[in-house]
Amino acid sequence: MTADPAELLAGPAGARLRLGLELKHAEQAMMAAKAEALRGLGLTVPQYAVLLQLAERPEGMSGAQLARGAAVTPQTMAGVLAVLEGKALIGRSPSDLHAKVLVTRLTEAGRTLLTEADARAVGVEAALWDAFDGPERELFRVFLRRAAEALQQS
Repeated sequence: MTADPAELLAGPAGARLRLGLELKHAEQAMMAAKAEALRGLGLTVPQYAVLLQLAERPEGMSGAQLARGAAVTPQTMAGVLAVLEGKALIGRSPSDLHAKVLVTRLTEAGRTLLTEADARAVGVEAALWDAFDGPERELFRVFLRRAAEALQQS
């Protein structure tokens, strides 16, 4: 008979077995490394995420779309967009389809800064990449996807 995972993971003794803590530590390490890499450019990780999304969608995106893509709240995204607009890295204009929606697009200055920011972010990702060989990387991706699916189903 297999032990109940809830019993194994309960209390202080089970804390060391919890996968959630390892996931959180890995995410925090990744975000800290990217934040450090981008700091010299005057960008935060969410600001970089916005610039990267906009480079992939030259037709522009709404604030709500950008918030979902950057995994932040719409309120947080409003602040991120205000800062980026103040730095002239993005431009915002009313949507042709919805009068109350502003479409955000990357400016030339934003595109130029993104080139350097992306090189720095890729450097962080490359360090993670180098920690695993090819089969391990693919297995890691499979495990991460499975973790996300398991949590979305619960």
